[in-house]
Amino acid sequence: MDKLIIVVAPVGAEVTRKDNPNLPITPAEIAAAVKDCRDAGASVVHLHVRDKDGNPTQDKSVFRDVIQAVKDASPDIIVQVSTGGAVWMKPEERIQSVYAHDAIEMATLTTGTLDFGEDIFANTFNTMEVFARAIKERGLKPEIECFDAGHVNNAAILVKRGLISPPLHYDFVLGVPGGMVGGAREVVFMSQSIPAGSSWQVAGIGRYELPCATMAILMGGHVRVGFEDNIFYSKGRLADGNAQLVARISRLAAELGRDVATPDEARNILGIKKRG
Repeated sequence: MDKLIIVVAPVGAEVTRKDNPNLPITPAEIAAAVKDCRDAGASVVHLHVRDKDGNPTQDKSVFRDVIQAVKDASPDIIVQVSTGGAVWMKPEERIQSVYAHDAIEMATLTTGTLDFGEDIFANTFNTMEVFARAIKERGLKPEIECFDAGHVNNAAILVKRGLISPPLHYDFVLGVPGGMVGGAREVVFMSQSIPAGSSWQVAGIGRYELPCATMAILMGGHVRVGFEDNIFYSKGRLADGNAQLVARISRLAAELGRDVATPDEARNILGIKKRG
C-alpha cells in the first residue's frame, strides 16, 4: 500500500479561541502551526483563513498572505485551499480562494448539499460545476469532499460531464451532524463505493477522528486531522496544538507498520506536478 499522506486542517471556519485558545488565526500563527505539523509528518495543509477580527473569510488577499507565510516557513508542503468557506457564504465568495496564490496545488470540491448542524451547507449542481471549472482552469487537483454516500454519486456525474477527471482523490468527512457518522462500517462502505484506482482519506469529526484515522491507516487510505475537525487530544483534554494531533497519527502509523509520505511522495501518490 502507498505511504500515508497526513493532511492537517489547522483552522477551519467554526472553531474559535473560546473553544481552544491554541487556535492559530494570523498568517504568522498559521505558518508557525503548519511548520510544526510539517515537522511532525504532515505533507498537505488544508487551509481556511480568518480576517483581522478572527472571523472566517474567503478574501483572496487574506489567503495570499497566509499562503505566502506558510510557504516561506514550509516550502515543500502541499497547499490545498477550501472552497467550502463557511455555511453562510455565497458561492461567488467561496470560490475566491482558488485565485489567491500560484503556490496552490489543490482545492476542495464538495459534491453535495447537507444539513450542517443547525445550518444547511448548500452545494447545488450549478455551484459544483462552477467550482469544478475554476479548479480545472487553475490546474489544481480537486479533493472530492463527501459528507454522505450520495456525494460519491454526484462526483461521478461531474466526471461524465467532463468537469473532473479520474483518478479522483476523495475526502470522507464523517461525523458532522446531518452527515454520515464516523464508524468503522462507514469508513469501509465509503472506501468501497468509489471507483477503482481512486485515492481517499478520512476526516473524522470530534470523537470520530482517531477511530477513523486508525481504519484509514490499516486500509490503505489517508488521514486528515486538525482543529477544523477536532480540538481535543482525548476526552475532556484540549489539544496543545495541531502538531500534537499530527504527531499522534505519525506514531500510530509507525506502530502499524506504515510509513508516512513526504510532500513529494504525496504529490506522486496524488498525481500532482510540483509547481515552481
